Parts: sequence; C-alpha cells; structure tokens
Amino acid sequence: MRFFHLSDLHIGKQLHHYNLREDQEHILAEVISYAEKLHPDAVVIAGDIYDKSVPSGDAVTVFDDFLTRLSAVKPMIPILVIAGNHDSAQRLDYASRLLGSHQIYIAGKAPESEEDHLKKITLTDEYGKVNFYLMPFLKPGYVRGLCGGEMPESYTAAVQAVLEREEIDPGERNVIVSHQFYTGRDSRTGEEISLKTCDSELLSVGGIDNVDISVLKEFDYAALGHLHGAQKAGSENVRYCGTLLKYSVSEAGQEKTLHFVTLGAKGDPANVEKLPLHPLRDVRRVRGELEEIISAADPEHRDDYVSVTLTDEIDPYKPKEQLQKVYSHILEVRMDNERTRKKLEFDEGEIRMEDPLDVFSDFYREMQGREMSEEETEILRFVFDKVKGGA
Repeated sequence: MRFFHLSDLHIGKQLHHYNLREDQEHILAEVISYAEKLHPDAVVIAGDIYDKSVPSGDAVTVFDDFLTRLSAVKPMIPILVIAGNHDSAQRLDYASRLLGSHQIYIAGKAPESEEDHLKKITLTDEYGKVNFYLMPFLKPGYVRGLCGGEMPESYTAAVQAVLEREEIDPGERNVIVSHQFYTGRDSRTGEEISLKTCDSELLSVGGIDNVDISVLKEFDYAALGHLHGAQKAGSENVRYCGTLLKYSVSEAGQEKTLHFVTLGAKGDPANVEKLPLHPLRDVRRVRGELEEIISAADPEHRDDYVSVTLTDEIDPYKPKEQLQKVYSHILEVRMDNERTRKKLEFDEGEIRMEDPLDVFSDFYREMQGREMSEEETEILRFVFDKVKGGA
C-alpha cells in the first residue's frame, strides 16, 4: 500500500503581510504532478486544511481546485481528509457524503454519541486489507457523550475513549490519521520523545493538550498532523509529515518534503520516502552589514521571503528601501549591534503590564479567526472596568 501523507496546508495563510495564495497553488500543483507520476493508492491529508475556521472565498477556491484536479487523475485515487484545530468541523463535513461517492472521504467531526464511530476507509492491495481510521482533531469536551456525559480528564483519555470503541483487529494492517500533539516515551528506548515546534504553531501553555503516544500502539502507521516540522514521534511508523511550505522565519532552515509511505506485509516496517518540493519562493534568513548583504545578494533569490538582521554598529540610512533594490519580499529588518543588545539587557529588567483587553483581543482573533465586533469589545471593556473598580 503506497500513499502520500501530507498535512497542515493552512490554505489562506499570510506570511507576515504577504498573501500566499500563489505559493500554495504552486506547491499543491507539484503534489498533483507527483500523483500523476507515481499514482499512489491514496492521498492522506492529516488536518488544518485551512488557516482559519471561517476560510475566505479565495481559500475555498484553492482547495476546491486542488481536490478537483487530484480526483481527475486516472485511475481515481482515494483522498482521505480530516479536520484539524484550525478547521471548522461543520464546514469541512459539508457535502462529505456526496464526495464519498467520488472517493473523497472527509471526517470533520469526532464521534459525539454512542452511535458515532470514526470513519473507517478500507483499501486493499496484494497483501490484503489496510484500514484507515480518520480521527479529526478533538478536545475532551467533544467526546463527553462517549463517556456517560462525564468530561474525560485529559486529552489522552479523550483519544483513548474514541479508539477503544473501534474494536481494531491487530491481525490486519491499520493506519490512524490524527491531528493532535503527541508526546510520551519511546516504547523501545524508554526515553522521553523530543519534538520540535515552530513559531507558526500555537500550542497550549503547560502541555495540557498533549496526548500520550502509547494510545497509538495498535497501528502500523500513524499519519499525524499539527506540527509544522517533519519528524518521527518515538518510532519510524509514527510521523508528523510537516507542512509543504515554510510558514514562519523559524522554519527557514527546514527542508520541506512530501512523504510517500509504503506499507508492505503485516509486521514489516513502514518505508517513508521524502520527495523533494520546489516552492515558488523560499523563506530565508540573511545576516550581516547592509553593504555586504546588498553586494552578496543572488538575483536568483530576489523573490524569496527574507528576514534580514543588520549588524552595522551605526544604523544605516533607510535600510529597508536599500534592501528592496535586491529583495522584493522582505519580511522584517532587525538590528543586532552593541546598542540594541544593551537595550535588550535593560528591557529584560523592566516589568511590562499588557492591557488585558488587548491580550484578550489577540486571543479571540487566534481562536475565532476574526476580530471582535464593536459590541463585543464594549462588553469586555465594561467587564474589565468593573473588575478594576472592584479592586
């Protein structure tokens, strides 16, 4: 069984102030090109299709075009999709029954009642069945209906409650498609699993959304989404494939690839081939004095997204305007010299009190994908004023 494992498309995302539609269309076209050339038995997308729960019309168009072109590859390739934490389960589930008749299988909502189960897609090859279990992103509150109305005590307990009901046959090959933050200990070495995260990800403070990796022990391969850097989570068959594109400056040093997974006979280890990707524009860091950076700029990389750190001891005149002569997509221009380092040392000793309304507004925007309305803002302002008055 050969399948593509991809995740975290984040269609509609912006990189700083740049719209990434053209970049995303380009990289998705390369995935389609690989599908036409290699013809996998399935394409698995492990969540975060969109960057916001209410995607823009442009974002929906990009994904619709991708599905349309991918499903046009003949013979038809089954496409398996789950919702991530950035997606709206209801919106992603729309028309899922109709799409299923065209071998596009979408799981937006986690099981919520005793009658609900994970969507299970069974494909066959020369070795027999391969069962793909589609488990969308979930929180403990989503699955309380499976636990007698009681809230599971942790994310691990919530995921375990969902999986235990599936009666997974250990004699068959089983694949889980999941979008959670898995941690724990390597079953072979006993060592704590160390996972790398990026600035473009939003993870809970204190790790309250962690899921212990032991809940996946019954699966021959775990196709995971959520982390933007490709990495294995404790063993070769439990993997985050990472994003197709770099979505933050912290990812500049990463090599983005398309994971091509091969499952042989039951008991054989999964083989993962990393197919190279060729983005329309790279994300790079450049560091040095202004004149050195300008003189060393490669015209072939003019259109890359560039984060610039200037080390001139004397601040240069209008540095961004000068840099724009050699780079068309500048993300940021920072100064790192003796003066700025001294300022940072001074600032670290200060206590900064953020406006609670600003903090909540940022949180609301991240969670809901939109700004608060004027009415909502006024309600919050009234609440905070009352709290201050009571203090």
